[in-house]
Amino acid sequence: MVNPLRYGIIGTGMMGIEHIMNIAITDDAVVTAISDPHEGSRDWATSTLTHDVDVFTDHRDLLASDRVDALVIASPNFTHASVLEDIWATDLHVLCEKPLCTTLEDAQEVTRRAASHKGVFWVGMEYRYMPPVTRFVEEVHGGTVGTLKMFAIREHRFPFLPKVGDWNRFSRNTGGTLVEKSCHYFDMMRHVVQAEPVRVYASGAQDVNHLDETYGGETPDILDNAFVIVDFDNGVRAMHDLCMFAEGSRHQEELSAVGHVGKAECHIPDGNVTLAPRDPKDVQTIHVPVDEAVLKAGYHHGASYFQHLDFQKAITEGSAPKVSAEDGLKAVAMGLAAHRSIDEGRPVLMSEFGL
Repeated sequence: MVNPLRYGIIGTGMMGIEHIMNIAITDDAVVTAISDPHEGSRDWATSTLTHDVDVFTDHRDLLASDRVDALVIASPNFTHASVLEDIWATDLHVLCEKPLCTTLEDAQEVTRRAASHKGVFWVGMEYRYMPPVTRFVEEVHGGTVGTLKMFAIREHRFPFLPKVGDWNRFSRNTGGTLVEKSCHYFDMMRHVVQAEPVRVYASGAQDVNHLDETYGGETPDILDNAFVIVDFDNGVRAMHDLCMFAEGSRHQEELSAVGHVGKAECHIPDGNVTLAPRDPKDVQTIHVPVDEAVLKAGYHHGASYFQHLDFQKAITEGSAPKVSAEDGLKAVAMGLAAHRSIDEGRPVLMSEFGL
C-alpha cells in the first residue's frame, strides 16, 4: 500500500464530507482528489479540506488521473451501479456507501463483479462501527444474554434532509426508505443474529412527512414510518421500528437483544450499554466513551472513523472486507422484501429474491 493511502471521494454531499473529515484524523491517509458534478458540493468539500486537492466534475476524470489508491463512493444511491461500472476497469480499493444499489438486479451484478475485483471492495455500513454498538455486539456474541432469541432495533429520528436536486424524495432514486435508511439495520440484524433471513413481514406508510411538497409536479412517495419483522433460519426473530417524525426522542437508536438468560440494550447518542441478567437481577450500565475529535468528524457517533481503520487494515493486510458486497446485496434485498410486504400485504420469503 502506498503510504499515505491516497483517497478519491466521488460525491461530496453530506456523507462525502463525513468521509473527508474522518480521513483527515486517520494516520497514513490523505484525500488527494474529489469529484462531484454539483458546484456547491465541490465547494463544500474544498472548504472542509485543509490542503489542496485535484477537483473534478466527472468521476471518470478522477479515475484517469492516477492520483488515488482508494475510492469512497458517496454519490446518490441510484448512481452507484453506473459509477462502479467505470471503476471495474481499475484495481482501486473501493468503499461504497450504503445502499449498495437501488435495485436487486444492480446489486447482484455489482456483487458478481466485486468478487473478481483486484482491489478491496467494502460496503459502508457505519452502524456496525459505533463504539457502543460494537460493545453491545461483543456482549451478545460473548454469551451475556445466553442463546439469542429476539433482537430489536428502533430508530426514531428527524425526516430525510434536503439533497441536491431533491433526489431523495422519490423511491425510484433511493430504492425506498427501507432500502435507503434501513439497510443499515438489516445488515445489523444479520451481523448480530449470525444467521440468514428467511421471511419478512412489514407494515409502513407515509403519514406525516413531505405530503405538502411537490417537485416537478410530483409529490414525494417515501415512507416515513414502518415496523418490519424478520424470521431467521436459526429461529431468531428480529424487529425494526422506524419513525422519521420523532425528533423529540431521547435516543435516536435503541438496540435490544434478549436471550434465555438475560437482556442487553444499547442507546445512542447516550452511548450506554445496559446488561440485565434474569437471575440474579443485577442490572449493569456501561458507558462507552468516544474521543471528542472522532465524534465531531461526522454524524454517526464515531463510526466512520473506525470503519476507515478497518478498511485500511484490509488493504494493508490483503484480508477480506468485513462488510462485503454480498452483505450489501443482502441488506438491499431485505429492504426490498419489506417494501414488497407492505405493498402486497403479505409475508415475503427471501427465496423470492434468490436468497
